[in-house]
Amino acid sequence: MTQAEEYKEKIDAALDEYFRPAGLAWDRLRESERYSLTAGGKRLRPMLTLEFCRLCGGDIDAALPAACAVELLHTYSLIHDDLPCMDNDELRRGKPTNHVVYGVCTATLAGDALQADAFAALLGAPLPPERVVRCAQLLAHAAGSMGMCAGQYLDTAAPPSSVDEASLRHTHSLKTGALIHAACQIGVAAAGGAELHFAAAGDFGHALGMSFQIRDDMLDAQGTAEQLGKTSGSDARDGKTTFFDLLGPGGCELEIQRLSTAAKHSLAVFHDTDFLCRLTDELAGRNK
Repeated sequence: MTQAEEYKEKIDAALDEYFRPAGLAWDRLRESERYSLTAGGKRLRPMLTLEFCRLCGGDIDAALPAACAVELLHTYSLIHDDLPCMDNDELRRGKPTNHVVYGVCTATLAGDALQADAFAALLGAPLPPERVVRCAQLLAHAAGSMGMCAGQYLDTAAPPSSVDEASLRHTHSLKTGALIHAACQIGVAAAGGAELHFAAAGDFGHALGMSFQIRDDMLDAQGTAEQLGKTSGSDARDGKTTFFDLLGPGGCELEIQRLSTAAKHSLAVFHDTDFLCRLTDELAGRNK
């Protein structure tokens, strides 16, 4: 079993314990949360949290609730991103989106609950209190009006004619990059890492997040729903300007390679970074 498979198995087993039926009048809400949380996915963000914790000499089992918190929050963002008032998508990870199955009202509440439940999971982590506080600060900053929500607002509010490469980079550094950046730094915080480790993890997360988004834009333009497990061509349908539009396929490939190289170079302060280097290359070349 590869290290990635070991991490994913550990993360999936932990996530599987969340939102089981409990004989509550609102079990359907919990079922809705669980539906999206356990629908699959790469588990990239919690994997980054565990790996940066390991690189800083931390206990990855103690950090597992923090890693799960990152995935809970990511899942909330996907549910809301798919809503009719946002991207209005009907397929996610090869399955009907949450609002298609449970209705818009329940899906909206499931996203709301997942964001709060993410912090409940994190605050229960068996880590020193000062580390938990720093993890929570990082997650809150990534989630709020200076992070993901700001990016989502810019993505939905900006007229296509006003979008250039600089503004698109800014939008996606928040919408996509903020949580990837935080996932890396939360791993450092869980281990009690030094400030140079926070800086390096942040640089890695920023470069990886932008590379990830550019590949996403390419896949949306060139992939199929069967390949991606979600609706393809949605950016063009919604009239959004993407990196694929601005850079073209060749320019996107060059930028992905540049960012991947920068991400790997940022790891110089750590030892034993083979896993993250391989992961960076795999994400750069992914086809779904």
